[in-house]
Amino acid sequence: MNRRLFIRNTSLATATLFSPALTKALSLNSTGRVIIIGAGFAGLSAAYKLKKKGTDFVVLESRKRVGGRVFSHNISDNLVIELGGEWVGNSHTRMRELCDELKLTLQNNQFDTHLIYKGQYSPANQWNYSDGWQKKFKKIIENYGQMSEADKIKLDKYDWWRFLVNNGCEGRDLEIRELLDSTDFGESIRHISAFAALAEYAESSEKNEMDLKIKGGNSMFANALLEKVGRQNVFTDHTVTNIIQKDKVAVHCANGKVFTGSKIICTVPTFSLKKIQWDPALPQTHINAINQLQYARISKHAMHFSKRFWKDESFDLVSDQSPHYFYHATKNQPGDDGVLISYTIGDKAASNNNQSDEYLAQDVFRCLEPHFGNIKDLLKKQTRYYWGNDQYSYGAYAMYGIGQWFGLMPVLKKKFLHTRFAGEHLADWQGFMEGAVNTGEAAVDEL
Repeated sequence: MNRRLFIRNTSLATATLFSPALTKALSLNSTGRVIIIGAGFAGLSAAYKLKKKGTDFVVLESRKRVGGRVFSHNISDNLVIELGGEWVGNSHTRMRELCDELKLTLQNNQFDTHLIYKGQYSPANQWNYSDGWQKKFKKIIENYGQMSEADKIKLDKYDWWRFLVNNGCEGRDLEIRELLDSTDFGESIRHISAFAALAEYAESSEKNEMDLKIKGGNSMFANALLEKVGRQNVFTDHTVTNIIQKDKVAVHCANGKVFTGSKIICTVPTFSLKKIQWDPALPQTHINAINQLQYARISKHAMHFSKRFWKDESFDLVSDQSPHYFYHATKNQPGDDGVLISYTIGDKAASNNNQSDEYLAQDVFRCLEPHFGNIKDLLKKQTRYYWGNDQYSYGAYAMYGIGQWFGLMPVLKKKFLHTRFAGEHLADWQGFMEGAVNTGEAAVDEL
């Protein structure tokens, strides 16, 4: 992708030796040549590539399961939903190739957006932006390919909301644009780099990569990779606490186990990365970048209804009310009942997380019932997950703010002694499974 032309990997070269006593102690638990930290899609993809190359490896994962921030959940015997990563895009070539290789079926998961704005409901395809703004935005996207490096760096210095305003987006167009675009990035677009936003819209598929989903749940991808790399090589419930890098590497876990090897691929989110004690210590520039990068606060509130009252299997809806965004989470799954996910971001998500299920359900009823009738009696079950309080990431996915794409990304990508870094926060686009896979495989190529 164009953005990647500006991101370079650099090396930090220092080397010292283990003391003989320490070497002897660590060798007792020696396992693996390449130690992969994290069994999300980045870590498992790296392991799969190493497996194909015949390279020894071991994967260490803090959670009691694999998959990381991809988290499929059976809300009933016949319905599965995603409480984490949801979509595979039409342009996500590596995910599509691997799904084919792993015999996983991809199903259409595109939606046609309905709108509730200022109390008025507009069905899909019966609302749009003004003709004037549609023409302007089309021209903006067309001109993206002609932007110079200097233009892109300049654009990274301010936010996406300001960019829209500067280019004539106003009134209703601006308010709806802010609702939809903030949903994409997981926080207000007043906090998002204008370059990061424009590049995503200019380079993505027509539906902004909200195109496909794995039949049976996206966690099937992680489980299929687990079988390919060998369960005996993946250690869940192994939280890494210390990393020592000398002539070799030693990785200490909270349960007392120690793993040694020659290289490390670290795929964990920056929140978990910061908690590891590094010897030698991470460079201050890397620590500064970790401290500055934020992750999107996203809540998924799944509501299981006995009837799909929304009727449209490709239903999603954006509103200017507290629930913010809804989508049909059980598309392609047969049955009369179904699940709507109420998806909130940023301050809304943080606030909603402190409320009861009953309170949140009342919010949903207030939003939808004037337009869809009484749905209270149809509600069977609720479940939710707030990624803003996830103990490993404290957010759903990375969010590059003003001045951070060109400021933080190159620093976070730098290798450190024997360690390469990977994960969705280092991908072309944040928040997609494709990005995690790409970075995991790229780390192997660097080795």
